[in-house]
Amino acid sequence: MNQNTITSVESDILNDILKAINSEYTTISCYELLANQAPDSEIKDRILEIRNDEIRHYETFWYLYISLTGQEPIPQIIKQCPSDFKDGVAAAFIDEQETVDFYHDVARKTDNQAVKNALTQASADEQNHAVWFLYFLNHN
Repeated sequence: MNQNTITSVESDILNDILKAINSEYTTISCYELLANQAPDSEIKDRILEIRNDEIRHYETFWYLYISLTGQEPIPQIIKQCPSDFKDGVAAAFIDEQETVDFYHDVARKTDNQAVKNALTQASADEQNHAVWFLYFLNHN
């Protein structure tokens, strides 16, 4: 995509993809910490499975960003991870729910089918993750 012909909507979408990259990058880090705090191996394995989904989302958004801009993004940690398991699970639940809304909003703004499909798939995964974190909140 030629930088001189990017519209404001396309610029917004690129910024949103970059925000998604940073969010996924942060989540990957936090979920590693959270998995290591899990009270048992079953919960740890589930969190690591969720983390693997987040890695896949990160990679998808990374490649989308490169394909649209010709530049590699520089991911950044955008918030601190909670220091204990219960707070971490509560934060993860809220983050997953907010991410579902964000991905749906961005998908509605773009005409780029590859971006729309990636966001729609990721939002379905995020909703599933939220259900798991809600389960962990209510059963630990």
